[in-house]
Amino acid sequence: MTDTTLPNRIERPSAVSFLAYAGALVLILWCLGGAGFSIDKVVSSPPRFADFAARAFPPNLEPGVLARLGWKMLETMQIAVAGAVIGVILSLPIAVFAARGLIAGPWVNQSLRVVLGFIRAVPDIAWALVFVVAVGLGPFAGMLAIVMDTLGFCGRFFADDMEAADKGPAESLAATGAGRLDVVACATIPGAMPSFVSTSLYALEKAVRSSTILGLVGAGGIGIELKVGFDLFDYPTAMTVILMIAVVVIGIEQLSGWARTKIIGEQR
Repeated sequence: MTDTTLPNRIERPSAVSFLAYAGALVLILWCLGGAGFSIDKVVSSPPRFADFAARAFPPNLEPGVLARLGWKMLETMQIAVAGAVIGVILSLPIAVFAARGLIAGPWVNQSLRVVLGFIRAVPDIAWALVFVVAVGLGPFAGMLAIVMDTLGFCGRFFADDMEAADKGPAESLAATGAGRLDVVACATIPGAMPSFVSTSLYALEKAVRSSTILGLVGAGGIGIELKVGFDLFDYPTAMTVILMIAVVVIGIEQLSGWARTKIIGEQR
């Protein structure tokens, strides 16, 4: 006999699941309240945004302004690339000791992971404020902030990549009597290299995006031009800065994606 009843489209939740869903909904509503969410402000914002857009367009394309902003954008790229490269280089030895089961013991692994977690937990603009106090205003403070941000990002993921690498080559090399450091250098790191490249390119993209706003706190780059534009109600210049940032960031992301595909494809 054929069962003609329709199956339930949605499984009825248990009492525990229902309470969990209800709790999640209450949490979301509580967060919206704390964030100042307001339907009235959402409804009233389009005219204000339209007013800003009308005052910001067309962007300021005067040659003198473009030249000044171009140099600041170049400085921003220098901050991002230098900080990302140094951060990636410093991340590798730290990640070797943070990775479980390679060289260091569990206590060292966990301690370094806590340190890397702390570095990641502090926003890059907060690191910029710290280094502005330590070394003064200018791009050097911004570069150091990018170094710290990259170190926290790559250090954690490099360690995870080495832990997830194929254990076969490392075990074979260890069976021949090779030391731990030799195994890591000759088997683990080469095995994780495609992931290292991918993570490093993501770190570069992240550094470029971050470096564009570090100037807001005096850490060099084009961010200061954006702040000055809004402070002086010079919205056409501010819009020029925004468009320049968008073009550069999107270009770097496209170039990074192409390089990631190319390099990883060759390594495999």
